[in-house]
Amino acid sequence: MVQRILIVDDEASIVTLLEFNLKQAGFETDVAYDGLQAIEKAEHHEFDLIILDVMLPGMDGIEVCHHLRNKHNMTPILMLTAKDSVSDKIDGLDSGADDYLTKPFSPKEVLARIRAVLRRSHALEKNEAHVIRIGQLAIYPDRYEATMNGQALTFTRKQFELLYFLAQHKGKVLSRDQLLKDVWDYEFAGDTRIVDVHISHLRDKIEPDTRNPAYIKTIRGFGYKLEDVAP
Repeated sequence: MVQRILIVDDEASIVTLLEFNLKQAGFETDVAYDGLQAIEKAEHHEFDLIILDVMLPGMDGIEVCHHLRNKHNMTPILMLTAKDSVSDKIDGLDSGADDYLTKPFSPKEVLARIRAVLRRSHALEKNEAHVIRIGQLAIYPDRYEATMNGQALTFTRKQFELLYFLAQHKGKVLSRDQLLKDVWDYEFAGDTRIVDVHISHLRDKIEPDTRNPAYIKTIRGFGYKLEDVAP
């Protein structure tokens, strides 16, 4: 089945570049030129991925992302930003984006990022239904759901993929670079701060005390591990 991608950008040159390269790569595309149009299309049509520019007229990309996630739209989002500061990137991830690219970017890089996000999403969806239980945390991979003490938790797709990967390797120390490679499927060097931001969000949702985490431990100077917490 052909995969469909929604391109959201108000720069005609960027839209033309992305449409051409995505169609050459075998994707179907649709386009929105502002935030409200993006929400309208995302809520009424099925897409495999959304490419979302931060700087949009009317409603910016951060607001669009927040809106879609609040409506439980878990379509993977690759955010585009012309700003290269750490805070701008973190804002994008905080809003629920799965990944980001800084302009200017090469068509080869954007295609690599898209394929990485889609590979991870499809791999998780194909897993057989089962439950992973760690302490009071229950993870349901086939439903993209988890509960803590029986209460449902809400995650972005990438947050859930990170939690699931940590759970699959519970008790094992995982470096930031390894998490980038296996969760984000990067085949090139990435920004490890992406991992730290997502870990922080996971802790906010599953840790009784984020100052003294019981589940996700930081291994200083290396990475993280999910402890095998007793029920």
